[in-house]
Amino acid sequence: MNNQSDLGGAPTLWRRVLHFPLVAIIVAILFVAIPFAIVSTPFNLFVTDKSLRRVGALLLAAVVLGAYWAYVRVIEKRDVSELSGRHALRELALGLALGALLFSVTVGILAAVGAYQATGNNGWQTMLAILPACILSGILEEVVFRGVVFRILEQWLGSWVALGISAVIFGALHLINPGATLLNAAAISIEGGVLLAAAYMLTRRLWLCIGIHIAWNFTQGGVFSVAVSGGPSKGLLQSRMVGPDWLTGGAFGAEASVVALAVCIVAGIALVFLAVRKGNVIPTIWPGGRAARLKPI
Repeated sequence: MNNQSDLGGAPTLWRRVLHFPLVAIIVAILFVAIPFAIVSTPFNLFVTDKSLRRVGALLLAAVVLGAYWAYVRVIEKRDVSELSGRHALRELALGLALGALLFSVTVGILAAVGAYQATGNNGWQTMLAILPACILSGILEEVVFRGVVFRILEQWLGSWVALGISAVIFGALHLINPGATLLNAAAISIEGGVLLAAAYMLTRRLWLCIGIHIAWNFTQGGVFSVAVSGGPSKGLLQSRMVGPDWLTGGAFGAEASVVALAVCIVAGIALVFLAVRKGNVIPTIWPGGRAARLKPI
């Protein structure tokens, strides 16, 4: 075999390796994680001013989007349709409204049964202080879990298998949060894992699920002052939770409550139904098969 043939075959081999789904997931995460670490480390080590750290959170959110865009363009060599700007404002706004509505309904039910009690307010500035962190977490987690993990698994195994696997991973990683239990993780898997993947399936873009995620966290911590995934929050309202953990979510927060679980199951089923009706579901792929790729519309 001559050198020209060896050289000619090398790119094909490397491309096949890079496009193997599990390798692709690792490479994509590294594309996001490395610049994230480079930018975040100086902020974590040297910046103590709270206002500058909030600016840093917004900068990191932009870094995450840029790094994901670079991965898709450089490695997958295609247009980044999941970050298309054509429907971005509409879908982001819809997601923000839906996320705020879902958690407000959750708190409304908890308040109706006496589990959530507002005791005062902390002012608008306190509420807005948490917003940059919510934006960063919403963008980072949706890019990684829906843009990378769910999307690549879906192209490999189909929508339903990818939804199940990505939801379990999403919930399991929340076990590292303060106050987390297996029941909390299971609730997050069903609530966030299914609901947010369904939002991606429906639009084939990340903006709707990013909006839902940001608004859910912001409404939870920034408005109602409820713990967000185990982290204590101080927002607009001073509040306290009263009742058993299965009802209130305990130290993990109301998103682990049976009420939030029921609200998000209903919303998730509705989004899945819409995605199915729209024809945006990739059939389950058995060994030897290959998934079709759907294009956003």
